[in-house]
Amino acid sequence: EGIIAGLDIAQAVFRILDPRVQFEPLCAEGEWVRNRQVVAMLSGPARSLLTGERAALNFLGRMSGIATLTHRFVEAVSGTRAAILDTRKTAPGLRAADKLAVARGGGQNHRIGLYDMILIKDNHIDFAGSLPEAVRRARAAHSGLEIEVEARTLDDVRAALELRVERILLDNMTLDQMRQAVELAAGRAKLEASGNVTLETVRAIAETGVDFISSGALTHSVRNFDLSLDYLK
Repeated sequence: EGIIAGLDIAQAVFRILDPRVQFEPLCAEGEWVRNRQVVAMLSGPARSLLTGERAALNFLGRMSGIATLTHRFVEAVSGTRAAILDTRKTAPGLRAADKLAVARGGGQNHRIGLYDMILIKDNHIDFAGSLPEAVRRARAAHSGLEIEVEARTLDDVRAALELRVERILLDNMTLDQMRQAVELAAGRAKLEASGNVTLETVRAIAETGVDFISSGALTHSVRNFDLSLDYLK
């Protein structure tokens, strides 16, 4: 059971293979479906149906698994200010589909690539020599992009606030550290919590008052839906 996602992608597989294939969804995209429910009916040349079967089922199974897990995270933080974000930990070549599935599960897409936001992570800071120097170099590029800085300590949070970055990533911080970071920021920057976030811990993280919670697990540790294509006589 869970959220069905990717019906339009599965339909596109068959449309590309053979326009004669008819694909009729029997449920809405993003709908909660039950075990053994029929989600679509197909008709057309057998060769085309069998050729597209595995690719269509792979998209539908993976995307539904991602959407379902995302939905559970979103439900877990319901009533708090925190939004659930995905990451760039997606399957190579499938980022668009993975992130589309997150959105259909109720999550928010965060950083499609390296071109839509500057995220200064620990490696960038270490290679640049310091957090302020990494920020200086990023701003020197004059890209106009929003800057997010990864903070490993509360001192990093203070430094990032002094530099007036737009967003701060709280990396693997304790709940107490997150609460202190929220007090320090006082709305001057958006705070994102990340690092080993699970369904068991996400509610407590949200209750610290952070704005965002990102989890790579939404796309790198998902359990695919088990779907099949069966012939009706």
